[in-house]
Amino acid sequence: MATTLFDDFDPISSKQWKQKIQFDLKGADYNETLVWNSPEDIQVKPFYHNDENSKTYSANTKATDFKICQNIFVFDVEKSIERAIDSLSRGAESLRFSIENESIDINKLLQNIPLENVTIYFNLSFISIDFVKKIDAFAARNNTIIYCNLDPIGQLAKDGNWFKTKEKNNFETLNLISKQINSISLLSVNTDLYQNAGANMVQQLAYSISQANEYFNRIELIRKPIVFEVAVGTNYFFEIAKLRALRILFKLVAKEYNHDLDCNIIVSPTKRNKTLYDYNINMLRTTTECMSAIIGGANAITNLPYDALYHKDNEFGDRIARNQLLILKNESYFDKVNNPADGSYYIENLTRQLAEKSLNLFKDIEANGGFLKQLNDGIIKRKIQESADLEQNLFNSGNEILLGTNKHPNKMDRMKDDLELFPFVKQNPRKTLIKPIIEKRLAEKTEQERLNLE
Repeated sequence: MATTLFDDFDPISSKQWKQKIQFDLKGADYNETLVWNSPEDIQVKPFYHNDENSKTYSANTKATDFKICQNIFVFDVEKSIERAIDSLSRGAESLRFSIENESIDINKLLQNIPLENVTIYFNLSFISIDFVKKIDAFAARNNTIIYCNLDPIGQLAKDGNWFKTKEKNNFETLNLISKQINSISLLSVNTDLYQNAGANMVQQLAYSISQANEYFNRIELIRKPIVFEVAVGTNYFFEIAKLRALRILFKLVAKEYNHDLDCNIIVSPTKRNKTLYDYNINMLRTTTECMSAIIGGANAITNLPYDALYHKDNEFGDRIARNQLLILKNESYFDKVNNPADGSYYIENLTRQLAEKSLNLFKDIEANGGFLKQLNDGIIKRKIQESADLEQNLFNSGNEILLGTNKHPNKMDRMKDDLELFPFVKQNPRKTLIKPIIEKRLAEKTEQERLNLE
């Protein structure tokens, strides 16, 4: 009779493991020595055991489905077409076009690009009923999957003002559009703003779901998935859990509105931990961040070029960023396994704790007037700033390390003559409805001091 290897050994409980560890510590305190606390107030233990993992949530991630996405800023349509075709020929499977004005000819932009099995995202810096209807008409004629990524609440949070529209407000415009389109997804939640501004993961998740909840309350007709634009950092396992928790929370909230479609998550590496000096280390950071995105179940990933902080878009930086994803997808077997994080007690425990803590914060936001009210009152900005200040203090004190910047810096490195872009927070004094949430990198002050000494 066949027996398994495990039948020959008695199971060892978590209590027994802890006793053995305590013995080996030779009197050192277990909690002080081996347990650390995250910014989200999650205690991370040295080991996890199935007898402590009684409550788990199914995230149903699909790592094999992720698309390699190329960002393209559209100014010159002909050059954008050329770049899109080149990107697709070199491995991109999805395109995200950023468009700043309504004069762009959508049909001209899209009709000469081979779009079979290609997903298109649009990031629009405006809301226009006529413009969105043109996109919808193209999608219908060509059977193309298009996400419009309109996020007026995100615009308010980032810019301090709503989109300018002819209608009474942005929600009236969205309601009018939603009744006149059939083929494209309309709404998105720009959650990468919160990560890049310094919010912890519980805040990122709670604010994202609260923002989506505002759309469920205010938009009468939502027939397509909502897109979440997410930034991930280098806390590898936490970021995997964050994306899994986002899907769980979205389904939980969407169910209350009888919305049975899953969300679509497009992920980019964060800018917050990226650096000017020793910039090649950015490639190591973005590689692990893209791995978190894949295992966490992103639908699409757009990598951040290693030189994006200080160089204009260029072919070499784009190619290296795209090749990182191609290696992960085609040479690292990340395209072979769905739900790769399932069964990891650590990741499942993190997913549960992030989801539960974020849900509690979401409920608190709703009990105190909702996300828009707290955004207008400055509460969201203040809470993010408090988290950002804590992280900044850790960096300044050397407890949060950016290799090549606050640890083992190359004193001979020179960057002043290489700056094509201004890599620091830009001051733009103007009249706004609210104080905008500002993205800021951890290394900015350190880098400015080094530049001044060159």
